[in-house]
Amino acid sequence: MRNEMMQHTIVKKELIEFMRTKQKQLSGTLGQIEKEAHKEDVPIIQHETVVFLQFLLKQLQPKNILEIGTAIGFSSSLMAQFVGKTGKVTTIERMDIMLKKAKETYRRLNLQEKVHLLEGEAEELLKVLPTNKYDFVFMDSAKAKYIIFLPKVLKVMKKGAVLMIDDVFQAGSVLDDIKDIPQGKRAIHRGLNKLLEVVLPHSDLTSTLLPLGDGVLLIAKEKEIIKF
Repeated sequence: MRNEMMQHTIVKKELIEFMRTKQKQLSGTLGQIEKEAHKEDVPIIQHETVVFLQFLLKQLQPKNILEIGTAIGFSSSLMAQFVGKTGKVTTIERMDIMLKKAKETYRRLNLQEKVHLLEGEAEELLKVLPTNKYDFVFMDSAKAKYIIFLPKVLKVMKKGAVLMIDDVFQAGSVLDDIKDIPQGKRAIHRGLNKLLEVVLPHSDLTSTLLPLGDGVLLIAKEKEIIKF
């Protein structure tokens, strides 16, 4: 479960420490789950990303959120705080160990009715989700597959919706020559570089990169149909 990239920072360490400790902390059971995850080295979003996500969702006020990559259910539980009484978070996970942990997280937070957990491969499940439904999507899954998921994710997003993709910098190694990347990491390196190559100049997408955690890519869908 451990993600070694979480041990590397792309911003000055003192600033990272400041952002993680001086910004408002989560309270209650969700705050306890965050602390437990960090203590056990479980790969959840870092606290600077937590605070940014809270700020962003408060402005967007989404009603239907989609998450690709549930893990232990921390991010989906956080996002569920911002969908109002009638909104819902739909989240996709394929790993049995994570599904078990996510269900326990939702039980602890009494979110079983607020979060809809889909079990299976994202590539297949995305094909059967309704188009133009979601006004916010958070993707934190297999990094090499971000570029594969992208067209399908955009189809289920409303015009004007926002997609947030986590861990796109790979501790800065995304800029390295592929010859310097370990063999086992090259699929991720190729996938992330292709993602940035496609998204950043696209005329029908508004995008920005943020040095939060291991890098965040934000994408706004500007047209109903996005062609590549």
